Order: sequence, then C-alpha cells, then structure tokens
Amino acid sequence: MLETLTHPDLLRTQNFIAGRWQAAQGDALLDVIDPATLETVARVADSGAADAQAAADAAHEAFAAWRGRSGRERAQLLKRWHALILEHREDLARIISCEQGKPLAEARGEVLYGASYVEWFAEEATRTHGDIIPEPARGKKLMAVKEPVGVVAAITPWNFPLAMIARKLAPALAAGCTVVAKPAEDTPLTAAALVKLAEDAGFPAGTINLVCASRERTPEVVDTWLADPRVRKITFTGSTPVGKHLARESAGTLKKLSLELGGNAPFIVFDDADLDAAVEGLMVSKFRNGGQTCVCPNRVFVQAAVHDSFLDKLATRVAALQVGPASAETSQIGPMINQRAVDKIERHVGDALERGAHVVVGGRRVPAAETGTPGHYYAPTVLAGADATMALAQEETFGPVVPVFRFETEDEAVALANDTPFGLAAYFYTRDAARIWRVADRLETGIVGINEGALAAEAAPFGGVKESGYGREGSRHGLEDYMHVKYLCQGGLR
Repeated sequence: MLETLTHPDLLRTQNFIAGRWQAAQGDALLDVIDPATLETVARVADSGAADAQAAADAAHEAFAAWRGRSGRERAQLLKRWHALILEHREDLARIISCEQGKPLAEARGEVLYGASYVEWFAEEATRTHGDIIPEPARGKKLMAVKEPVGVVAAITPWNFPLAMIARKLAPALAAGCTVVAKPAEDTPLTAAALVKLAEDAGFPAGTINLVCASRERTPEVVDTWLADPRVRKITFTGSTPVGKHLARESAGTLKKLSLELGGNAPFIVFDDADLDAAVEGLMVSKFRNGGQTCVCPNRVFVQAAVHDSFLDKLATRVAALQVGPASAETSQIGPMINQRAVDKIERHVGDALERGAHVVVGGRRVPAAETGTPGHYYAPTVLAGADATMALAQEETFGPVVPVFRFETEDEAVALANDTPFGLAAYFYTRDAARIWRVADRLETGIVGINEGALAAEAAPFGGVKESGYGREGSRHGLEDYMHVKYLCQGGLR
C-alpha cells in the first residue's frame, strides 16, 4: 500500500530533532509490521536515552523564541499545517491503514478528525485571554495572564496514530510550548509523516521533535524526559498502569500531567429506548477501528423487557460486518494491531464462555482463507449471558466483542455501570426526558453519550475521571491544559 503514495517523501524512518531528520544514535532499527499481511513495511529509528536527551535539548533551546511569537503568528503556522494535512489526506490515510490496519474509509476519517484539532487550536491560539481583577485597594492593579508551561513530552498510542498526536501537538504549539514526542512502536510512520508536513509548514527548528523507540527501549526514552526538569508537562494516552507510573515518576519535578487512560464504557439500553437507534449507536461506537478505541462500549446493559429483541437486531447487524484488510474497499473490520491483542480477546471470550455466557455471533479467530491475508483477525462477536464475574466486565477487551448483560431497574443499571475503577465514557438510550437527566447526573464518567454513539469532536472536552485519568483534550479546556496562570499585582499607582 505504501508503494502507491502520491508523495513518497512523506514516508520518513528517522527521528526528527532540532529541525533535522537523523538516525538513532547507535543506528538501531525497529521493524514496522503491517498487521494485515504480517510483512515488514519499513524499518525506523529505535532510539534510546541519548536521542531523548537531544530532543529535550532542542525543545528547550527553541522554547524562548517560540513562546515569544504572537498567538497570531503561531496560528498562521498551524493553519498552514492544517492545509497540508488536508492536501495529503489520501497518502496519510494509506500510511495509517498500512501500519495500523484499519480500513481505508476509517483511516480517511481519522485524517479529517485529526486535522480538525489542528484547525481548532489554530483559532484558539489567539484567544488565550486573561483577567483584570477588581483591585482590593486604591493604587493597585491586579491581573491574571496565561503563559505556556514549557517543554511538553507527548506520548501517543497506536489506535489513532494521527489523531492522537495531532490532538496533543496542536494545543501545545498553540499555547507557545515546544514538544518532544514519542509515537507508539507499532505506528511510527504516521507520526513521522505528520511531522514532515509540520516541517513543510515552516515550524521553527526544535519546536517539534520526534523520537521513535521499540517497546523494549521506550522506558529508556520516557524516563529521560521524566527526570529532566526542563520538561514541564507530560501528555499521555494509553493504559492506566503506565499512566500511574508516569504520575509517580513526574512527582520528582512536579510536572503538569494530562492522562487519558483506560476505560470500561457501559452502554445502557432502557426499555423505552428506540431500539433501532440504540443498535445503530452501538454499531458506530463499538465497531469503529475494530473495537480498538478507549471509548468503545465494553459492557452492554439491556433492560429485561427489550433484551431479546435488542439482541436479535444486534446479532443481525454484527453478522453482516465484513472482515478483511484495509486494501479491500469492502472491509469494515480490519486486523487487530498485533498477536497480543488477539490473545487477549480470545482469553476474554474463553473466560466468559467458561462462566456461563454463550456465543450469538462470531467468537473465533478469522483464518487467512477468509480474508486473503494472514493477519491478526478476530470475528465481530456478540455474547449473551454476560455477568460481572467475567474478565471482560473488569478489563477493556479492546476488540470487536460485545458482551450483553440483562438488568431489571434503572438503579441496577446505574450501579452496574459505575461498578468499575474506570470512568472515561458511558452511553445510554431512553426516550424519557426525566430519566435522561437522572442517569446523566449519576454516571461516574467524564463523557456521556445520550441517545448518541459518536462522541468525539474537537470543540468538546475529551477526558475521564477516576482511574481513566485527568485533564481534557479538545475545546478551550484543552488549550488551558498547556498553560499556567500568572498573577500580576502592580502598586504605586496613586
């Protein structure tokens, strides 16, 4: 798929530090694997502590000049970057599909979604308003102004390799911060292509620095930034255990943190819901990216009176999903990212079956004979008879598996939904206006979809509560996470 790129110069395999593309010190390399074909499609820099240090040095050196630029100047560069992303959207989508596996239609959507954050924060760069505070005594003027926090370390996941890094870099740059970034080891090519376009847009050397590293060497890179007092903020999307590690290790230098961590999203269907709309909302929210998103419904609770009808409608829709590689335009579910992902899905399904669930649709790996490629495929699956004792009720499955739970009352549904240490997203369907406000108020999550399965938008604050992390991405709140407030008090004015 990469051989069809219109602009082959987007395919970058080196680090980008201080405005130069360069090999990792020691010349180590990391294989990038197409999860559909299991073939190596590129070899990229596999970096260590020395590369991470060089990136931090470059970002620190560039910070003073970058923060000194006006918001309008930063906005103009972000707008150029946004225009280049749109101009190259087909090539970017092909890179995403090749290394991440999602169907091309979804990859194209991801490019537009990621670009929307660049555009949004280009506009927000000129709106970092402060406050004039009424003076407590004559002869004084009190003001609060917002300033960039400093060098930001952005650590991004593999499931949305363009959108997640765009959602972090755009507000950091808009606020006047410089960045060191490390993409996931499975999907470094997309991040490098995005940074190449930022270079073409004219961002100054050192403003954006990209360091790639394997799973084994990632701690070496990240620990360098954690220990560096010049790195003033960590922004991370990924697992809760890693987020907790970053929080602990950031304490030594009291870095600011934005952590978007694991989820265990409930999807509640009440007996007064529009069942067709609820099924459609579940299909949109659950099977996007093959179920590999942090806000995917992980537990589907259906009220007893409509349980069987909903299950029948859902099974019909899921059974019709087409599994295959991104290179096939008919594919709706691509491969999982790697073998570990398929093993976890299989473990969750096996545990559920042992504990009394049964398969309605799917429940198996998909062999190469059915897809035409030997990739990491798992069939879209619906399980009935799920309960809270099962592993899939406690952990994110991160795959195309829908476990359906039966409940009787509203109070029971809310209690089941909240019975998790996580609190990222929740969904519910009902036509009762009073219930909407009762349930929305009681759900312990940072995001709630009410009769809606598609939640994300650049204008909305995205983030969780409890062990799903803190901080918000997108919206005006997303810019504030990259700034701090300075209070100014001027006296002697009488």
